[in-house]
Amino acid sequence: MAAPAKGAAADAAGAPDLARVPGAEVVVDAVGKTFRRGGRRTVALSGAGLRVRPGELTCLLGPSGCGKSTLLRIIAGALAADQGTVTVGGRPVTGPSPDRGMLFQTPMLFSWLTTRNNIAFGPRAQRAAGLHERDDPELDEETTALLDRVGLGGFGDAFPHELSGGMRHRAAFARALASRPSLLLMDEPFGALDAITRERMHEFLLDIWEQHRITIIFVTHDVEEAILLGDRVAVMGGRPPGIGEVIDIPLGRPRHALDTDTEAFLAVKRRIRAALRR
Repeated sequence: MAAPAKGAAADAAGAPDLARVPGAEVVVDAVGKTFRRGGRRTVALSGAGLRVRPGELTCLLGPSGCGKSTLLRIIAGALAADQGTVTVGGRPVTGPSPDRGMLFQTPMLFSWLTTRNNIAFGPRAQRAAGLHERDDPELDEETTALLDRVGLGGFGDAFPHELSGGMRHRAAFARALASRPSLLLMDEPFGALDAITRERMHEFLLDIWEQHRITIIFVTHDVEEAILLGDRVAVMGGRPPGIGEVIDIPLGRPRHALDTDTEAFLAVKRRIRAALRR
């Protein structure tokens, strides 16, 4: 099923104003992480530094084992750094927080819940913890609006196994947005999709990002994907692993798959490949 047409989400009747949650600035300062198993010591990340501006879409790019997912988990608060600090919205990261949503390669949906209840799960858990006071009618209205916004208006009562791969990813995206995060962390979320569905998900992601302008950090090992999506690309690698170079993407928006054949796109691609070799 194709992604919703551009602008359709913004026109959804009764759509909650999620843009009222501003994107957060992210500051990574000299972050390092070493894993120890038995007598073995593996440096997964060393001296990583990065500043992500509010509302920016930044890609972490590099080969497997270069520390991309480790850094993302540290920013999420799911993993503690051994050295350095991370702040999100000016607050130190000391553990997980609902203001930081995370999406994985496999959509993390509860198989026993409908699409609607999957999307509402986070806000209901937040309410139970006393983090907000949205009542059931308000949550139902927001959930309905989010279903429409991600093109799943007719699938609120469907279970995950009844959805296609792309639809499950959109449902997971809607669930992340339902908690009103100021930062979305995405760990190769489209890596397992076929080429056509992946292209549609790129368009969907950029459409939603244009509407919400929350901060997004997107992990990928695909150079074209990084250029197509990112405002900037942080090239990772080396020994010990870290961030070698941060490259601005001098291309206008909106961007589409056809842009990958342009000379401007290919010039950026050559520059990033050179940075990866270094």
